[in-house]
Amino acid sequence: MRVDDFYDRHPINPHQVLAAVARRRGGDLARLSADDLFEFDQDHYGGLAAVDALARRAAITAASRVLDVCAGLAGPARFLTSRRGCGVVALERNAGRAAGAARLTRLVGLEGRVRIVRGDASALPFREGSFDACVSQEAFQHIADKLAVLAGCRRVLAPGGRLAFTDWIARARLGERERARLAEWMAATTLQSIDSYRALLGRAGFVRVEAEDVSDEWRPIVRARLQMFRAMRRETAARVGEARSHDYDQLHAFFVGLVEDGKLGGGRFSGSA
Repeated sequence: MRVDDFYDRHPINPHQVLAAVARRRGGDLARLSADDLFEFDQDHYGGLAAVDALARRAAITAASRVLDVCAGLAGPARFLTSRRGCGVVALERNAGRAAGAARLTRLVGLEGRVRIVRGDASALPFREGSFDACVSQEAFQHIADKLAVLAGCRRVLAPGGRLAFTDWIARARLGERERARLAEWMAATTLQSIDSYRALLGRAGFVRVEAEDVSDEWRPIVRARLQMFRAMRRETAARVGEARSHDYDQLHAFFVGLVEDGKLGGGRFSGSA
């Protein structure tokens, strides 16, 4: 599957986010703040605490120039701007998600601090040394040439700048047929282990590399997210059709099974330019 197709049918989308906010606020979408979205716009594992963990590892301050690679709906970018006071460039390839990110950012009045840019993470469209920090969450799984995206992050970081990201990691028991199914159904390709990611970061030129296994943190989260998606089944079917909604449910159940079986896990990584 192409990654654009995967996210075009993803249950978490701008319409779903705003519908959830409207229900919470009695239908009133006037004068929204970034905080109004945070319960619904974090399309990654671990919520705001996970973004904050990356911000600490990337040493992000109010003075930092931050690049969020594969930013999705830009929920983390808005959080970083609102909490850390920094400016963020949110790079996103998918047209629908980039447009949704821009719309949500405008609605909360942060378009002056969060800039949405459409672009390819494996060929970053920025000059050398443009940023002090790069962050990304569970996105590099979709990029076949992981060395290219890591080297690109190293290139656009100023000397001493920090990269911090999370991604899914493959364990030794993950079989080739399971890898193929993940690639076919959710565009997850060239999944790495903790050690191979650490090696890739070194090859890309990063130093002071740190790697953490966060599988135990993520396991209950993926269980809860499966239940959340199933609760949204009717809404998803109305948007993408019953067949696609059923396929997504089957995919997510398969994915959660791999996590439960210890074949798939999570990693948090960081390194200095």
